[in-house]
Parts: sequence; structure tokens; C-alpha cells
Amino acid sequence: MKLHDLHPAEGGGVKAKKRVGRGPGSGTGKTSGRGHKGQNARSGGGVRPGFEGGQMPLFRRLPKRGFTNNFSKQFAQINVSALNCFKDGDTVNLDSLAERGLVNKNKAKDGLRVLGNGDLTVKVTVQAAHFTKSASEKIEAVGGKAEVI
Repeated sequence: MKLHDLHPAEGGGVKAKKRVGRGPGSGTGKTSGRGHKGQNARSGGGVRPGFEGGQMPLFRRLPKRGFTNNFSKQFAQINVSALNCFKDGDTVNLDSLAERGLVNKNKAKDGLRVLGNGDLTVKVTVQAAHFTKSASEKIEAVGGKAEVI
């Protein structure tokens, strides 16, 4: 199929564009469907988005809720159970995890955080910005190292 073979489905079709200001016989002559006078009849007329004719707009009627913490940290998180895909003696860091598709490097603005969910069976050196207490215990229990960078 090529572009010139495309056509509307049976019974469908393409609606013709409304041609305004083409004389009285067209049905949309003279005022071109805009009516007489008024804000929307003018050139450049109309109101801004959210304007409700002077009534208090919806976004101002609703209460403010919550806040955004400007000092929050964005870590890429991974559980110790996910580290079993590495071999004994490997060094695990953000780059090696991103290579294997286990974490998204773009979302890890403040580094890697290792969580202690699951079991670890391989002896690895893990380099991360933060370890939970249980995660560092599990890594060291198998003979690995938890290095804070």
C-alpha cells in the first residue's frame, strides 16, 4: 500500500472545509458565522484559557493541596535479590546495572540506593550512594563488600 492508494472507508469520507465569507448564497457570508458584534466577532477576539466570564475560575476555587519538597533526592533503587545475575567477584555500580537494563540511569540523579529485599547468593562488591541496613548486612554475610560512594 502506498500513500496514493489510501482512501476513506466505505460510507465514510472527508468532510469539506467550511469556506466562510463567500457571499450570501453560501450560508456563511457577511459575518462568516461569527454573529453580530461581541467579543468573539472581533479580530483577535476571544478569552484566555480558564476565563469564565468574570466568575471565579475553577482553578482558583479549588483549594491548594500538598507541597513539593525542593530538597528531595532521586535515587535509582534496586533490591539485593536482583544482584544475583552478576558473577562472583564482580563490581556492581550504577553503570553496570544500567548496562543490564536493571535501572534507569536518567532517573538516578542522586545515585543508587540498594534495598534489602530478597536473598543474595553471589559475592560481589557493590558501589552505591546509599544502602539500607538489611542490604549491607546481606551483602557482607555472603562475603561481599558494600562501598558507599
